Amino acid sequence: MSVLTRSRTAKVLGGIALVGASALVLAGCSGTSTPTETDDASAFEFPIDCDAAEPASYTPTYESTSEGPGTDLTYKIGTALPVTGNLAFLGPPEIGGTEFAASVVNAADKGITVDLIQGDSGDTDNKAYETEIPRLLGEGATAVIGAASSGTSLQFIDQVIAADAIQFSPANTSAAFTGYEDNGLYWRTAPSDVLQGEVLGNLIAGDGNETLGLIVLNDSYGTGLACFTKKAFEAAGGEVVAASLYNTGDTNFSSQVEDVLAADPDAIALVTFEEVKTIIPELIGAEYPADKLYFVDGNLANFGDEFDEGTLAGAKGTYPAVDPAAISDYRDDLQAFWTGEGNEELADFTYAPESYDAVILLALAALEAGSTAGPDVAAHLQQVSGGTGDGTKCTTFEECADIIIDGGVADYDGVSGPVTFNEVGDPTEATIGVFQYGDDNNYEFLNLG
Repeated sequence: MSVLTRSRTAKVLGGIALVGASALVLAGCSGTSTPTETDDASAFEFPIDCDAAEPASYTPTYESTSEGPGTDLTYKIGTALPVTGNLAFLGPPEIGGTEFAASVVNAADKGITVDLIQGDSGDTDNKAYETEIPRLLGEGATAVIGAASSGTSLQFIDQVIAADAIQFSPANTSAAFTGYEDNGLYWRTAPSDVLQGEVLGNLIAGDGNETLGLIVLNDSYGTGLACFTKKAFEAAGGEVVAASLYNTGDTNFSSQVEDVLAADPDAIALVTFEEVKTIIPELIGAEYPADKLYFVDGNLANFGDEFDEGTLAGAKGTYPAVDPAAISDYRDDLQAFWTGEGNEELADFTYAPESYDAVILLALAALEAGSTAGPDVAAHLQQVSGGTGDGTKCTTFEECADIIIDGGVADYDGVSGPVTFNEVGDPTEATIGVFQYGDDNNYEFLNLG
Protein backbone atom coordinates (compact mmCIF):
# COMPACT_ATOMS: atom_id res chain seq x y z
CA MET A 1 0.00 0.00 0.00
CA SER A 2 1.35 3.41 -0.87
CA VAL A 3 2.21 5.93 1.84
CA LEU A 4 -0.26 8.81 1.74
CA THR A 5 0.23 12.34 2.96
CA ARG A 6 -2.91 13.40 4.83
CA SER A 7 -2.91 17.19 4.84
CA ARG A 8 -5.72 19.22 6.44
CA THR A 9 -4.96 22.26 4.29
CA ALA A 10 -7.46 22.84 1.51
CA LYS A 11 -5.75 23.00 -1.86
CA VAL A 12 -6.95 24.04 -5.29
CA LEU A 13 -6.00 20.81 -7.02
CA GLY A 14 -8.95 19.15 -8.63
CA GLY A 15 -11.06 19.63 -11.65
CA ILE A 16 -14.19 19.23 -13.61
CA ALA A 17 -14.98 16.46 -16.04
CA LEU A 18 -16.90 16.83 -19.28
CA VAL A 19 -18.41 13.53 -20.31
CA GLY A 20 -20.62 12.61 -23.25
CA ALA A 21 -23.52 10.60 -21.86
CA SER A 22 -24.18 8.98 -25.20
CA ALA A 23 -20.68 7.50 -25.18
CA LEU A 24 -21.19 5.64 -21.93
CA VAL A 25 -22.77 2.23 -21.37
CA LEU A 26 -25.31 2.42 -18.57
CA ALA A 27 -25.29 -0.24 -15.88
CA GLY A 28 -28.03 0.21 -13.31
CA CYS A 29 -28.03 -0.94 -9.72
CA SER A 30 -30.58 -1.94 -7.15
CA GLY A 31 -30.12 -2.13 -3.42
CA THR A 32 -30.67 -4.61 -0.67
CA SER A 33 -29.81 -4.27 2.98
CA THR A 34 -28.85 -7.96 3.18
CA PRO A 35 -25.31 -8.88 2.06
CA THR A 36 -25.04 -11.78 -0.37
CA GLU A 37 -24.03 -15.01 1.35
CA THR A 38 -20.66 -16.50 0.51
CA ASP A 39 -18.89 -19.75 1.35
CA ASP A 40 -15.92 -17.79 2.65
CA ALA A 41 -17.19 -15.88 5.68
CA SER A 42 -14.10 -13.68 5.70
CA ALA A 43 -14.53 -12.44 2.11
CA PHE A 44 -16.22 -9.11 1.48
CA GLU A 45 -19.26 -9.37 -0.77
CA PHE A 46 -20.58 -6.11 -2.22
CA PRO A 47 -24.16 -5.82 -0.85
CA ILE A 48 -25.69 -4.40 -4.05
CA ASP A 49 -26.58 -6.28 -7.22
CA CYS A 50 -25.24 -3.89 -9.85
CA ASP A 51 -26.67 -5.86 -12.77
CA ALA A 52 -30.26 -6.10 -11.52
CA ALA A 53 -31.53 -2.68 -12.58
CA GLU A 54 -29.83 -2.07 -15.91
CA PRO A 55 -32.02 0.47 -17.76
CA ALA A 56 -34.41 -1.08 -20.23
CA SER A 57 -34.25 -0.19 -23.89
CA TYR A 58 -37.18 2.12 -24.41
CA THR A 59 -37.76 4.85 -26.97
CA PRO A 60 -41.04 6.74 -26.66
CA THR A 61 -43.12 8.00 -29.55
CA TYR A 62 -43.89 11.72 -29.52
CA GLU A 63 -47.02 13.13 -31.07
CA SER A 64 -48.31 16.70 -31.12
CA THR A 65 -51.42 17.93 -32.88
CA SER A 66 -50.96 21.58 -31.94
CA GLU A 67 -49.40 24.30 -34.06
CA GLY A 68 -47.23 27.14 -32.82
CA PRO A 69 -45.86 29.47 -32.04
CA GLY A 70 -48.15 30.33 -29.16
CA THR A 71 -49.45 33.86 -28.78
CA ASP A 72 -51.42 33.94 -25.53
CA LEU A 73 -50.51 30.88 -23.46
CA THR A 74 -50.71 30.47 -19.69
CA TYR A 75 -48.59 27.54 -18.56
CA LYS A 76 -49.37 26.13 -15.12
CA ILE A 77 -46.20 24.48 -13.83
CA GLY A 78 -46.15 22.83 -10.42
CA THR A 79 -43.06 22.12 -8.36
CA ALA A 80 -42.46 19.14 -6.09
CA LEU A 81 -39.12 20.20 -4.63
CA PRO A 82 -37.81 19.40 -1.12
CA VAL A 83 -39.22 21.93 1.33
CA THR A 84 -39.06 19.16 3.94
CA GLY A 85 -37.24 15.84 4.19
CA ASN A 86 -33.64 14.68 3.89
CA LEU A 87 -32.88 16.92 0.90
CA ALA A 88 -34.47 20.09 2.31
CA PHE A 89 -31.12 21.90 2.07
CA LEU A 90 -31.50 21.71 -1.73
CA GLY A 91 -34.95 23.31 -1.60
CA PRO A 92 -34.01 27.02 -1.57
CA PRO A 93 -31.63 27.00 -4.59
CA GLU A 94 -33.99 24.82 -6.63
CA ILE A 95 -37.13 26.75 -5.72
CA GLY A 96 -35.29 30.02 -6.25
CA GLY A 97 -34.13 28.84 -9.67
CA THR A 98 -37.69 28.04 -10.78
CA GLU A 99 -39.13 31.31 -9.50
CA PHE A 100 -36.35 33.35 -11.09
CA ALA A 101 -36.88 31.61 -14.44
CA ALA A 102 -40.65 32.18 -14.30
CA SER A 103 -40.05 35.88 -13.67
CA VAL A 104 -37.71 36.04 -16.70
CA VAL A 105 -40.25 34.31 -18.96
CA ASN A 106 -43.11 36.54 -17.80
CA ALA A 107 -41.10 39.75 -18.09
CA ALA A 108 -40.15 38.90 -21.69
CA ASP A 109 -43.82 39.02 -22.77
CA LYS A 110 -43.30 36.70 -25.74
CA GLY A 111 -46.70 35.03 -25.88
CA ILE A 112 -46.43 32.77 -22.84
CA THR A 113 -46.92 33.36 -19.11
CA VAL A 114 -45.76 30.85 -16.50
CA ASP A 115 -48.09 30.35 -13.53
CA LEU A 116 -45.83 28.62 -11.01
CA ILE A 117 -47.54 26.55 -8.29
CA GLN A 118 -45.04 25.67 -5.58
CA GLY A 119 -45.28 22.36 -3.73
CA ASP A 120 -43.27 20.10 -1.43
CA SER A 121 -41.94 16.69 -2.43
CA GLY A 122 -40.82 15.72 1.06
CA ASP A 123 -39.07 12.36 1.04
CA THR A 124 -39.98 8.69 1.18
CA ASP A 125 -40.22 8.90 4.98
CA ASN A 126 -42.64 11.82 5.44
CA LYS A 127 -44.34 11.23 2.05
CA ALA A 128 -45.39 14.84 1.47
CA TYR A 129 -45.80 14.00 -2.23
CA GLU A 130 -48.84 11.86 -1.45
CA THR A 131 -50.95 14.98 -0.91
CA GLU A 132 -48.91 17.50 -2.92
CA ILE A 133 -48.95 15.78 -6.31
CA PRO A 134 -52.76 15.40 -6.38
CA ARG A 135 -53.04 19.05 -5.32
CA LEU A 136 -50.73 20.29 -8.10
CA LEU A 137 -52.48 18.23 -10.77
CA GLY A 138 -55.85 19.25 -9.37
CA GLU A 139 -54.92 22.92 -9.73
CA GLY A 140 -54.27 22.36 -13.43
CA ALA A 141 -50.51 21.88 -13.60
CA THR A 142 -49.57 20.12 -16.84
CA ALA A 143 -45.91 19.93 -15.84
CA VAL A 144 -44.36 19.14 -12.45
CA ILE A 145 -40.76 20.09 -11.69
CA GLY A 146 -39.24 17.63 -9.23
CA ALA A 147 -38.47 15.78 -7.20
CA ALA A 148 -34.85 16.32 -6.24
CA SER A 149 -34.51 12.78 -4.91
CA SER A 150 -34.65 9.99 -7.50
CA GLY A 151 -36.25 7.65 -4.99
CA THR A 152 -38.96 10.20 -4.27
CA SER A 153 -39.61 10.87 -7.97
CA LEU A 154 -40.12 7.16 -8.52
CA GLN A 155 -42.95 7.26 -5.97
CA PHE A 156 -45.13 9.55 -8.07
CA ILE A 157 -43.87 9.38 -11.66
CA ASP A 158 -46.67 7.01 -12.72
CA GLN A 159 -49.29 9.35 -11.25
CA VAL A 160 -47.96 12.30 -13.24
CA ILE A 161 -47.71 10.26 -16.46
CA ALA A 162 -51.27 8.99 -16.00
CA ALA A 163 -52.43 12.62 -15.92
CA ASP A 164 -50.66 13.26 -19.28
CA ALA A 165 -48.46 15.79 -17.50
CA ILE A 166 -44.70 16.21 -17.82
CA GLN A 167 -42.43 15.36 -14.91
CA PHE A 168 -39.21 17.34 -15.22
CA SER A 169 -36.51 16.92 -12.59
CA PRO A 170 -33.56 19.29 -12.16
CA ALA A 171 -31.75 16.84 -9.87
CA ASN A 172 -32.74 13.20 -10.46
CA THR A 173 -29.58 11.30 -11.37
CA SER A 174 -30.61 7.64 -11.04
CA ALA A 175 -29.97 5.60 -14.17
CA ALA A 176 -33.38 3.97 -13.64
CA PHE A 177 -35.08 6.86 -15.44
CA THR A 178 -33.19 6.35 -18.70
CA GLY A 179 -35.26 3.33 -19.74
CA TYR A 180 -38.40 4.12 -17.78
CA GLU A 181 -41.62 3.64 -19.76
CA ASP A 182 -42.81 7.20 -19.37
CA ASN A 183 -44.66 7.84 -22.66
CA GLY A 184 -42.02 10.50 -23.33
CA LEU A 185 -43.22 12.60 -20.40
CA TYR A 186 -40.20 12.38 -18.06
CA TRP A 187 -37.26 14.77 -18.61
CA ARG A 188 -34.30 15.96 -16.58
CA THR A 189 -31.55 18.54 -16.77
CA ALA A 190 -29.32 16.54 -14.39
CA PRO A 191 -27.13 13.81 -15.91
CA SER A 192 -27.31 10.13 -15.01
CA ASP A 193 -25.08 9.03 -12.12
CA VAL A 194 -23.18 6.91 -14.59
CA LEU A 195 -21.27 10.18 -15.15
CA GLN A 196 -20.80 11.25 -11.54
CA GLY A 197 -19.80 7.74 -10.54
CA GLU A 198 -17.10 7.66 -13.18
CA VAL A 199 -15.71 11.02 -12.08
CA LEU A 200 -15.89 10.19 -8.37
CA GLY A 201 -14.30 6.77 -8.71
CA ASN A 202 -11.46 8.16 -10.80
CA LEU A 203 -11.00 11.09 -8.41
CA ILE A 204 -10.62 8.79 -5.41
CA ALA A 205 -8.16 6.54 -7.24
CA GLY A 206 -6.30 9.51 -8.66
CA ASP A 207 -5.70 10.81 -5.14
CA GLY A 208 -3.63 7.70 -4.46
CA ASN A 209 -6.20 5.63 -2.59
CA GLU A 210 -5.98 1.88 -3.16
CA THR A 211 -8.94 0.74 -1.04
CA LEU A 212 -12.41 2.25 -0.62
CA GLY A 213 -15.30 1.94 1.79
CA LEU A 214 -18.81 3.29 1.16
CA ILE A 215 -21.79 4.28 3.32
CA VAL A 216 -24.81 4.21 1.05
CA LEU A 217 -28.46 5.30 1.09
CA ASN A 218 -30.47 2.23 0.10
CA ASP A 219 -32.55 3.69 -2.72
CA SER A 220 -32.32 4.00 -6.50
CA TYR A 221 -29.99 7.00 -6.27
CA GLY A 222 -27.67 5.70 -3.56
CA THR A 223 -27.19 2.17 -4.82
CA GLY A 224 -26.79 3.30 -8.42
CA LEU A 225 -24.15 5.91 -7.66
CA ALA A 226 -22.34 3.44 -5.40
CA CYS A 227 -22.25 0.92 -8.25
CA PHE A 228 -20.90 3.38 -10.80
CA THR A 229 -18.29 4.67 -8.33
CA LYS A 230 -17.19 1.11 -7.57
CA LYS A 231 -16.94 0.30 -11.26
CA ALA A 232 -14.72 3.30 -12.01
CA PHE A 233 -12.57 2.86 -8.90
CA GLU A 234 -11.92 -0.79 -9.66
CA ALA A 235 -11.22 -0.03 -13.32
CA ALA A 236 -8.52 2.35 -12.08
CA GLY A 237 -6.92 -0.45 -10.07
CA GLY A 238 -8.56 0.10 -6.69
CA GLU A 239 -10.48 -2.31 -4.47
CA VAL A 240 -13.77 -1.70 -2.66
CA VAL A 241 -13.33 -3.36 0.74
CA ALA A 242 -16.51 -2.29 2.55
CA ALA A 243 -20.01 -1.00 1.84
CA SER A 244 -22.81 -0.54 4.33
CA LEU A 245 -26.42 0.42 3.56
CA TYR A 246 -29.04 2.37 5.50
CA ASN A 247 -32.64 3.34 4.77
CA THR A 248 -34.45 6.66 4.55
CA GLY A 249 -35.69 7.59 8.01
CA ASP A 250 -32.82 5.91 9.86
CA THR A 251 -31.28 8.10 12.55
CA ASN A 252 -28.50 5.94 13.96
CA PHE A 253 -25.55 5.05 11.74
CA SER A 254 -23.08 3.63 14.28
CA SER A 255 -23.21 0.12 12.82
CA GLN A 256 -22.57 1.40 9.29
CA VAL A 257 -19.62 3.50 10.46
CA GLU A 258 -18.20 0.61 12.48
CA ASP A 259 -18.57 -1.84 9.57
CA VAL A 260 -16.71 0.42 7.15
CA LEU A 261 -13.99 1.47 9.59
CA ALA A 262 -13.34 -2.18 10.44
CA ALA A 263 -12.08 -2.69 6.87
CA ASP A 264 -9.54 0.14 7.33
CA PRO A 265 -10.09 1.67 3.86
CA ASP A 266 -7.79 4.34 2.49
CA ALA A 267 -10.85 6.46 1.61
CA ILE A 268 -14.57 6.52 2.40
CA ALA A 269 -17.26 7.74 0.00
CA LEU A 270 -20.48 8.95 1.62
CA VAL A 271 -23.35 8.34 -0.81
CA THR A 272 -26.02 9.89 1.40
CA PHE A 273 -28.40 12.80 1.82
CA GLU A 274 -28.63 15.06 4.88
CA GLU A 275 -27.96 12.09 7.18
CA VAL A 276 -24.31 12.89 6.58
CA LYS A 277 -24.58 15.47 9.40
CA THR A 278 -24.90 12.57 11.84
CA ILE A 279 -22.34 10.36 10.12
CA ILE A 280 -19.54 12.97 9.99
CA PRO A 281 -19.09 13.35 13.78
CA GLU A 282 -18.86 9.57 14.19
CA LEU A 283 -16.15 9.27 11.55
CA ILE A 284 -14.17 12.25 12.83
CA GLY A 285 -14.65 11.06 16.42
CA ALA A 286 -13.03 7.77 15.40
CA GLU A 287 -10.08 9.84 14.13
CA TYR A 288 -10.70 9.03 10.49
CA PRO A 289 -8.93 11.77 8.49
CA ALA A 290 -11.25 14.29 6.87
CA ASP A 291 -9.12 14.54 3.75
CA LYS A 292 -9.97 10.92 2.99
CA LEU A 293 -13.72 11.57 2.94
CA TYR A 294 -15.58 12.01 -0.36
CA PHE A 295 -19.01 13.60 -0.67
CA VAL A 296 -21.58 13.53 -3.50
CA ASP A 297 -24.32 15.79 -4.83
CA GLY A 298 -26.83 14.51 -2.28
CA ASN A 299 -24.84 15.81 0.67
CA LEU A 300 -22.31 18.36 -0.62
CA ALA A 301 -23.25 21.44 1.40
CA ASN A 302 -21.60 24.40 3.06
CA PHE A 303 -21.70 23.28 6.70
CA GLY A 304 -19.85 26.28 8.14
CA ASP A 305 -20.09 26.49 11.91
CA GLU A 306 -22.29 23.39 12.18
CA PHE A 307 -18.97 21.66 12.89
CA ASP A 308 -15.81 22.82 14.67
CA GLU A 309 -13.37 24.78 12.52
CA GLY A 310 -11.28 22.47 10.36
CA THR A 311 -13.53 19.42 10.83
CA LEU A 312 -13.89 18.86 7.08
CA ALA A 313 -10.70 20.48 5.82
CA GLY A 314 -9.41 18.58 2.79
CA ALA A 315 -12.54 16.50 2.17
CA LYS A 316 -13.67 16.46 -1.44
CA GLY A 317 -16.94 16.00 -3.27
CA THR A 318 -18.62 15.99 -6.66
CA TYR A 319 -21.86 17.19 -8.17
CA PRO A 320 -23.08 18.06 -11.68
CA ALA A 321 -22.00 21.66 -12.19
CA VAL A 322 -20.25 24.08 -14.47
CA ASP A 323 -17.37 26.27 -13.36
CA PRO A 324 -19.03 28.76 -10.97
CA ALA A 325 -16.93 31.54 -12.49
CA ALA A 326 -18.65 30.95 -15.83
CA ILE A 327 -22.08 31.63 -14.32
CA SER A 328 -21.17 34.21 -11.70
CA ASP A 329 -23.57 36.73 -13.24
CA TYR A 330 -26.41 34.20 -13.04
CA ARG A 331 -25.61 33.46 -9.39
CA ASP A 332 -25.53 37.16 -8.55
CA ASP A 333 -28.80 37.78 -10.35
CA LEU A 334 -30.46 34.79 -8.67
CA GLN A 335 -29.25 35.90 -5.25
CA ALA A 336 -30.54 39.44 -5.83
CA PHE A 337 -33.91 38.10 -7.04
CA TRP A 338 -34.24 35.65 -4.15
CA THR A 339 -33.39 38.12 -1.39
CA GLY A 340 -35.49 40.75 -3.13
CA GLU A 341 -38.45 38.43 -2.61
CA GLY A 342 -37.83 38.54 1.14
CA ASN A 343 -35.86 35.29 1.47
CA GLU A 344 -32.60 34.66 3.29
CA GLU A 345 -29.44 34.54 1.17
CA LEU A 346 -28.78 31.25 -0.59
CA ALA A 347 -25.98 29.34 1.12
CA ASP A 348 -25.67 26.82 -1.72
CA PHE A 349 -26.44 26.86 -5.44
CA THR A 350 -26.61 23.11 -6.01
CA TYR A 351 -29.04 22.41 -8.86
CA ALA A 352 -30.17 26.03 -9.04
CA PRO A 353 -28.99 26.31 -12.69
CA GLU A 354 -30.69 23.03 -13.62
CA SER A 355 -33.94 24.22 -12.01
CA TYR A 356 -33.80 27.51 -13.89
CA ASP A 357 -33.18 25.73 -17.19
CA ALA A 358 -36.06 23.32 -16.58
CA VAL A 359 -38.57 26.20 -16.55
CA ILE A 360 -36.96 27.94 -19.54
CA LEU A 361 -36.97 24.76 -21.64
CA LEU A 362 -40.58 23.96 -20.77
CA ALA A 363 -41.64 27.50 -21.69
CA LEU A 364 -39.75 27.40 -25.01
CA ALA A 365 -41.21 24.00 -25.91
CA ALA A 366 -44.73 25.19 -25.08
CA LEU A 367 -44.20 28.37 -27.12
CA GLU A 368 -43.01 26.33 -30.11
CA ALA A 369 -45.88 23.85 -29.73
CA GLY A 370 -48.50 26.54 -29.27
CA SER A 371 -49.85 24.40 -26.41
CA THR A 372 -49.24 23.67 -22.73
CA ALA A 373 -50.62 20.11 -22.85
CA GLY A 374 -48.07 17.58 -21.60
CA PRO A 375 -47.72 15.47 -24.76
CA ASP A 376 -47.56 18.57 -26.99
CA VAL A 377 -44.77 20.16 -24.93
CA ALA A 378 -42.88 16.86 -24.69
CA ALA A 379 -42.89 16.56 -28.47
CA HIS A 380 -40.88 19.80 -28.71
CA LEU A 381 -38.48 19.59 -25.74
CA GLN A 382 -35.72 17.75 -27.57
CA GLN A 383 -35.79 20.23 -30.46
CA VAL A 384 -35.58 23.41 -28.35
CA SER A 385 -32.63 21.88 -26.46
CA GLY A 386 -30.70 21.37 -29.68
CA GLY A 387 -31.15 17.61 -29.60
CA THR A 388 -32.26 17.45 -33.23
CA GLY A 389 -29.16 19.32 -34.34
CA ASP A 390 -30.78 21.83 -36.66
CA GLY A 391 -31.39 24.87 -34.46
CA THR A 392 -29.86 28.31 -33.98
CA LYS A 393 -27.85 28.71 -30.77
CA CYS A 394 -29.32 31.03 -28.16
CA THR A 395 -28.61 31.51 -24.45
CA THR A 396 -31.58 33.46 -23.07
CA PHE A 397 -35.32 32.87 -23.08
CA GLU A 398 -35.98 36.12 -24.93
CA GLU A 399 -33.41 35.39 -27.64
CA CYS A 400 -34.71 31.83 -28.16
CA ALA A 401 -38.34 32.97 -28.11
CA ASP A 402 -37.67 35.51 -30.87
CA ILE A 403 -36.19 32.74 -33.05
CA ILE A 404 -39.29 30.60 -32.51
CA ILE A 405 -41.69 33.49 -33.15
CA ASP A 406 -39.86 34.29 -36.40
CA GLY A 407 -40.42 30.71 -37.58
CA GLY A 408 -36.96 29.34 -36.80
CA VAL A 409 -35.70 26.53 -34.57
CA ALA A 410 -34.09 27.58 -31.29
CA ASP A 411 -31.22 25.62 -29.69
CA TYR A 412 -31.09 26.74 -26.05
CA ASP A 413 -27.78 26.51 -24.20
CA GLY A 414 -28.55 27.13 -20.54
CA VAL A 415 -26.78 28.21 -17.38
CA SER A 416 -26.39 24.54 -16.42
CA GLY A 417 -24.68 23.74 -19.72
CA PRO A 418 -25.69 22.84 -23.28
CA VAL A 419 -28.38 20.37 -22.02
CA THR A 420 -29.04 18.83 -25.51
CA PHE A 421 -31.64 16.13 -24.83
CA ASN A 422 -31.62 12.71 -26.44
CA GLU A 423 -34.82 10.93 -27.43
CA VAL A 424 -35.51 9.64 -23.89
CA GLY A 425 -35.17 13.00 -22.16
CA ASP A 426 -31.62 12.68 -20.81
CA PRO A 427 -28.99 15.38 -21.36
CA THR A 428 -26.32 13.98 -23.66
CA GLU A 429 -23.43 15.86 -22.09
CA ALA A 430 -22.76 17.26 -18.66
CA THR A 431 -20.05 18.68 -16.48
CA ILE A 432 -19.22 17.14 -13.11
CA GLY A 433 -17.54 19.54 -10.73
CA VAL A 434 -14.95 18.57 -8.12
CA PHE A 435 -14.94 20.59 -4.92
CA GLN A 436 -12.87 20.70 -1.72
CA TYR A 437 -13.60 21.79 1.83
CA GLY A 438 -11.50 24.38 3.64
CA ASP A 439 -10.98 25.09 7.34
CA ASP A 440 -14.34 26.91 7.44
CA ASN A 441 -16.18 23.65 6.51
CA ASN A 442 -17.38 25.23 3.27
CA TYR A 443 -16.41 23.94 -0.16
CA GLU A 444 -14.80 25.67 -3.11
CA PHE A 445 -14.63 24.71 -6.75
CA LEU A 446 -11.27 23.34 -7.87
CA ASN A 447 -9.39 24.17 -11.07
CA LEU A 448 -10.43 22.73 -14.43
CA GLY A 449 -8.77 19.41 -14.99
